[in-house]
Amino acid sequence: MINMVDVFVIYDEVQYTKNDWRNRNILKTKNGLEWITIPVKQTKLNQSIEETEIFLSKWNIKHWKTLQSVYGKAPFFKVYKEKFEKLYLECDYALLSEINKRFILEICNILGIKTQIIDSKELNLKGGANERLIDACKKLDANRYLSGPAAKAYINDTLFKENDITIEWIDYRGYKEYNQMSAPFEHGVSVLDLIFNEGEKASTFLKSTRV
Repeated sequence: MINMVDVFVIYDEVQYTKNDWRNRNILKTKNGLEWITIPVKQTKLNQSIEETEIFLSKWNIKHWKTLQSVYGKAPFFKVYKEKFEKLYLECDYALLSEINKRFILEICNILGIKTQIIDSKELNLKGGANERLIDACKKLDANRYLSGPAAKAYINDTLFKENDITIEWIDYRGYKEYNQMSAPFEHGVSVLDLIFNEGEKASTFLKSTRV
């Protein structure tokens, strides 16, 4: 998605939702799929993503050991080992947002994605859920808004049309299969799986055409 747009806005002012993708992902192991989770605190129902704190220290050490175990024999693990080891072991931030931003930027760099990435707080957004998205588009001179399909539950198409903004929905289906260490092929796993298995060719498996 980041590679499909001119500007990608990290929008962490919205409510944190439990059991979502913001603090966990899936690895493909020889024994099947395995969740990998960053432990966080949720102290109130309306807690925002940017307020969400890490619950346990040394989660990063545990994650790195897990990645070594799962992908140590992957074709390109050694190529990226030093880069990801540094990324994980120096990732001692107190807030989930800070961790995610660092990983997003580093992975974009590895995949050759040069999209401008900004923080929503830079835009000083106003209004309700839909109004804030429209406000972001206007402040960035955007006439198209790319969104994940889950947002269909709350996005008001009419309001966007009234403001001359076209909504486009990303489709997570139809990605090309790549080489994984064991069958059957699994699509819904971390991008690290793609990077460790395909190396420099990883970007060719993106749906976007900018690479």
